Amino acid sequence: MSSLFAALHPYLLWIVAAVVALLAFLLGWSARAWVLGRRQQQKTKRLQQVVLKRCRAEYQERLALLDELSQTLTATLNYQRVLDVALDVAMRALSPKGNAAIPLVCAVLLFDDRGILRVGSARRFTPADMRLGLEATRGALARTVEQRTPLNVHEPSRDAELRQIIALHATRSARLFPLTTGLDVYGVLLYAHPSPDFFTPERVELLDFLGKQATTAIQNARLYHDLEREKQRLAEVEEEARKKLARDLHDGPTQTIAAIAMRADFVRRLIEKNPQAAAEELAKIEDLARHTTKEIRHLLFTLRPLVLETDGLGAALQAMADKVNQLYNQNVIVEVDPQAVEKLDSSQQTTVFAIAEEAVNNARKHANAPHIWVRLKLIRPDIALLEIEDDGVGFDLGSVSTNYEYRGSLGMVNMRERAELIDGQVEIHTARGKGTTIRLWIPLSAEAAERLRQGELS
Repeated sequence: MSSLFAALHPYLLWIVAAVVALLAFLLGWSARAWVLGRRQQQKTKRLQQVVLKRCRAEYQERLALLDELSQTLTATLNYQRVLDVALDVAMRALSPKGNAAIPLVCAVLLFDDRGILRVGSARRFTPADMRLGLEATRGALARTVEQRTPLNVHEPSRDAELRQIIALHATRSARLFPLTTGLDVYGVLLYAHPSPDFFTPERVELLDFLGKQATTAIQNARLYHDLEREKQRLAEVEEEARKKLARDLHDGPTQTIAAIAMRADFVRRLIEKNPQAAAEELAKIEDLARHTTKEIRHLLFTLRPLVLETDGLGAALQAMADKVNQLYNQNVIVEVDPQAVEKLDSSQQTTVFAIAEEAVNNARKHANAPHIWVRLKLIRPDIALLEIEDDGVGFDLGSVSTNYEYRGSLGMVNMRERAELIDGQVEIHTARGKGTTIRLWIPLSAEAAERLRQGELS
């Protein structure tokens, strides 16, 4: 046994030494791994802190931008200023470090009165782009308007309508955001970038939030802008009414009163020489005075027809026709459907009377017509029609429309503006030698008004 142990002793020592060495290596490796792991943890923690700090900085900067957007948009009702701020804040929000070289193309596109998208404000658009008009009937614009939802566009330069925008030829992706109020879309926010993957979910979320804020501000600014335009238009209408009254007084009562004064002076000198002739002149002066009284009463009637308030539209139109016949020997035939009058509210009746009076007055002065017809009837349960027709000389409508600003009268303009107050539509049909027909389509419901706006006049 001892001899066996003695024989194995060197090997046992070698094995023990190997085990000890292995244990030492393992302990050393474990210690090194722990140190490296600790260092990696510290490095990762520091990196996380840097990233978190950067994210917090970007978050705070974007919050500041959003706060600036909110304050700026609520502090101004200047339409152009709101459009510019909406684009500038979007560009800054997508470039947190203030990198002004970010190649983002953006624009606010707004529908005009003819339903064409026009550029309200833009960044990186060419001069030709700024003058562009888009119908929004094809491609991505049509889908955005019809669906009233934001839309990502791949390769906008290949889109049916967006390709008309030169600034988009160098872009690979775009984001469209509809500007809506109720069920109506009045414009589109456009963002585009050269990178095909630029509009990430985070950026889309930010842009859509900015779009919602801008939509409210643009709508408010637009309403204020429309209100200012309406105030200006009403001021112009009031000024034109004053001018019209001045013209009517000058052409009518003023001339007659001047004639009365001249005849009175003549009678004063004639009364001693020829009393009989003086008496005849006095009779003529009396006739002039009575005629002048009728003219003044007619003017007062057209300014404020009390019969319209007391007896309604039908009686007011007939009274107007009788007065025109008495004063000017002009034959005016009135045909009114009582059911049509019953469906018109007081403001509609006032507007209809004003347009009828304007049209009859124009026909009396310029048409040289033996007859003027005024008709009011229902053509559908929710649409009424006012028609003023004469068998006079007619005129060249195209020539008058082209040069209308240089004419003395604004009768046609007044009729169209008054029609807009009740959501109505005015049509004028005329030709030289064929008389004139003016039609006013009057909607009696919101649905009918919408159909008239879309051109459905029957």
